[in-house]
Amino acid sequence: MPIEVSEAPVFRGVVALDGPSGTGKSTVARLLARRLRTQYLDTGAMYRAATVAVLRAGVDPADPVAVAAEVAGRRIEVGTDPWHSSTRLDGRDVEREIRTAAVTAAVSPVSAVQAVRDQLVAQQRLIIGRGPTVAEGRDIGSVVWPDAELKVYLTAREDVRARRRAGELGAGTDADDIARIEQALRRRDDFDSSRAVSPLRRADGATEVDTSELTVDEVVELLAGLAFRAVSTADRA
Repeated sequence: MPIEVSEAPVFRGVVALDGPSGTGKSTVARLLARRLRTQYLDTGAMYRAATVAVLRAGVDPADPVAVAAEVAGRRIEVGTDPWHSSTRLDGRDVEREIRTAAVTAAVSPVSAVQAVRDQLVAQQRLIIGRGPTVAEGRDIGSVVWPDAELKVYLTAREDVRARRRAGELGAGTDADDIARIEQALRRRDDFDSSRAVSPLRRADGATEVDTSELTVDEVVELLAGLAFRAVSTADRA
């Protein structure tokens, strides 16, 4: 039976939640942060905001020098309240814009630029350093916060991920639509896994969780249990 929030033990630590798109990562991370009563950090939103800046400026996402110069002059802010999402670029709300298809198509090359990652990882570490956090992305456990009390790598079958992404995008659900989305996800996985800078991979010591046959609530319950056990083990060490 789920623990009531008022009776739940206090979680003091960091959960690093990594994995590819369509695994339920963002939804799970936000709900887990509510359950653990921590701040929530969506690092992907930061890279997407950087991509918005690049696209607005007419910069080619494949030009790393121009991308780095453009992002360096921008102020990117994300809220850490798991009950309310907020992403700002130079003080302006871009929460809706960062989820567009154009941004999704360009975010991988932008986020692969070393200078961009250096800039945003430094900011992410400052945020996590403020207190207990559930942080999600592609390199939290391996690069951003390798000392996290709990490191998790979420996976799911490609067909499941494609259907989930179709639902997020409001796309059709016929076989051709799903096949196109599945192919796009595979291309992004290949790019993110093979890039020289912070490639997508399971961090050392991370627990792999396949969400294909699990509900969101089941995943959250599983991870909450792992998080409290991880902190309890650390306290006894």
